[in-house]
Order: sequence, then structure tokens, then C-alpha cells
Amino acid sequence: MKLTVVGGGSTYTPELIDGFARLRDTLPIEELVLVDPAADRLELVGGLARRIFARQGHAGRIVTTSDLDAGVDGADAVLLQLRVGGQAARQQDETWPLECGCIGQETTGAGGLAKALRTVPVVLDIAERVRRANPRAWIVDFTNPVGIVTRALLQAGHRAVGLCNVAIGFQRKFAGLLGVSPADVHLGHVGLNHLTWETDVRLGGPEGENVLPKLLGEHGDAIADDVRLPRPLLDRLGVVPSYYLRYFYAHDEVVRELRTKPSRAAEVAAMEQELLRMYGDPALDEKPALLAKRGGAYYSEAAVDLAAALLGGGGSPYQVVNTLNRGTLPFLPDDAVIEVQAAVGPSGPAPLPVPGLDPLFSGLVANVTAYEDLALEAALRGGRDRVFRALLAHPLIGQYAYAETLTDQLIAHNREHLAWA
Repeated sequence: MKLTVVGGGSTYTPELIDGFARLRDTLPIEELVLVDPAADRLELVGGLARRIFARQGHAGRIVTTSDLDAGVDGADAVLLQLRVGGQAARQQDETWPLECGCIGQETTGAGGLAKALRTVPVVLDIAERVRRANPRAWIVDFTNPVGIVTRALLQAGHRAVGLCNVAIGFQRKFAGLLGVSPADVHLGHVGLNHLTWETDVRLGGPEGENVLPKLLGEHGDAIADDVRLPRPLLDRLGVVPSYYLRYFYAHDEVVRELRTKPSRAAEVAAMEQELLRMYGDPALDEKPALLAKRGGAYYSEAAVDLAAALLGGGGSPYQVVNTLNRGTLPFLPDDAVIEVQAAVGPSGPAPLPVPGLDPLFSGLVANVTAYEDLALEAALRGGRDRVFRALLAHPLIGQYAYAETLTDQLIAHNREHLAWA
């Protein structure tokens, strides 16, 4: 089996490598290719990757290259984890929206739209080259904004599935609180990427006992702290929102916080420099503890599980993925991309049935889906008016004066990445 990681020079990659090494029986990789245009980072990450494999006794071969076509040639699956514009672009995404009193964040609001506009054309070019190399290859997208990027891939006819680590993080957290194995925890996870709720938590599978009321009753304070929302709100909702819902449920509070502390991009950039320094140590042969603070927790386990299921070698029978709606949420178009539990196999994901959603949640999902439609249109076709329409539709913006200003700011800060600007 050959697996390729595009964006292999990311400081995330050792987390992925560690999972590949530990879970080699689930996903028996013979050749792993790390592709990245940044040769200096790729050398450091690739060196550590080989040492991790060697330490854990993995016999697979690790190849590094800046040649995308060579890297994807003959690959059975291609994982995408790229960041167009790097941390410098993320820093902009997290700062200029604040000038209008709007959230500055890399996947939500105006910053999220900027990332989508930079990313979608690049990902589609990569996907076309993957298709030419092997039309049967699966593309697993971990590149944000995952929902919009995955929809672009599927709309273009690619064999693609979107992946996020929010659900597996909740699964591990709840398993720890309940004192059970993560494999015993089945989430009623529903919504869009970075806009999801855990509507039930079942033991043993989709038909098991729902222990969410018990979790909220006995561990509500700890869960509330994790998602950074008040415990009374969780009790009133009766569900567990992902921490990204804080941008919607506590928007103004978050804006005040973001204006008074360093951006997450600045923190990550400093962390990356330290990680790369550590990766260059020839004695280091395991992922460093600092990597846990970088983000992407449990990404490797989720990626292994998904790739194994898609390639027919195993994996969990049910997994949370980003895939086509196909009637799962009846208030959305069939071609919307949703994030839900699905049965995953070599033919792709098949979403499990979802009980009717409370209008409190379905209304927001429908609103953000409409924004994502317009965001993808802007990413594919460009133009100032399309950017404006997407921003005006976003529930965190919604006022024409803000949308006008943010449109100008977005274009000014991203002109080098927008072919039409």
C-alpha cells in the first residue's frame, strides 16, 4: 500500500507518523510519501519520521519529495493537510476582521472565507493530478475549511472524504469520563464541519444506551470547561456543542478576548519554530510532548481508521466524516456536505440516519450551508461581488456595511493568492 501526504512538511506530520507506526496492523503501509514544496522543513520532518518508524519497528519506506506528480504517482490514498499562505496568512485571517468587531478566526467568518478562497483552487489542482496518477485513489481532506474544500472536491467528481478531529476528541474525552474504551462510545454527532453538536452518546453502537444525560449530569462542569461555554447553557440545550459554537453563542465576548491577547497564529508560529528545532535533533525518535499543544489531537488515529476502511483493510465500522448529505438532513440540499456518523467502506461513506434536529440547531446549519454555497462559488469563480454576497450571508457578519469593509480587507490581504484580484 502506498499512501501520500501532501503538506508532509507540516509540524503536524509526526503526530500522523506516530499513528501510522503504532497502528500498522490496521493500515499496513509499505511506502509513505511526504510531499511539500518547503524542502528545508521536509528534510527535518522526514528525518524524524524515519526515526519514529525505526524506533517502533515499522518496515515501511518513507520518501520525501517536492515533486507532487511523483509523490502521488500510484498512491492508493492521498491525505491533504496544506496551508496556502502559511502562518503569515493565518495571522491576517485572525486580525483584520476584528477591526469591524467580527470574529478573527481561520475557519469561521471572514477569515474562514479568506482561507477557502486561497485553498480551493490549489486543492482542486492537486486533486486533478491525483486523478491522472490513479483514478481510483481516495483523497482524505484534513485541510480547512474542511466542509467547503470537501464539497469542492466532490462537486468536481473526486473520490474524496473530509476529516476533522473534533469528533474523535469528544469520543476520547467521554470515554475517559465514563471509564470505558473509546471504541465503546458512539457519538450522535451532527452538523457541518466546525458547526456540530453531540446530540446523544451511546454505549456499544448506534442502538446502545444513550448516556448523554448522565454525562451532563455528572460531568457537565468539565465538559463546559472544555467547550468554553457556561454549564447552564449546556443543561438548557441538552446537547454538547463543539467549541467552535462559542464563536456563535458568545461572539462579542470572544471578540473582546481576541482583541486583548496574541493571536493563535502567533502562538503557533513560535511553537512551530521550536518544534522544527527539535525535529532537527538526530537523537529524537518520538513525537515531542510540545506537539500536543500544536493542535490536531488524535488526528492520526482518525486518519488511520478512515484510510483503512476506505482501502478495505479494516477500520471502525462507523466513523464521523464530511460527506454528501444525500437526504440525511432533509432541510439541506442533497449535495451539501455534512459532518455525521457514517458507515465507511471501499465504496465510500454512507451517512447513518439522523433524528430530526431541533430548529435551534437546524436553522443555524441551514444558514451556514447557504453561506458555504456562496463561499464555494466565490472560490471557484472569483469576483468582488461574490465575496461580498458570501460575507453578507454569514450569520456572524450579516450587515452590509461590515460586508463591504470586510470584502475590501479580504481582497487587499489576499491579493497574491487570488488569480482574479
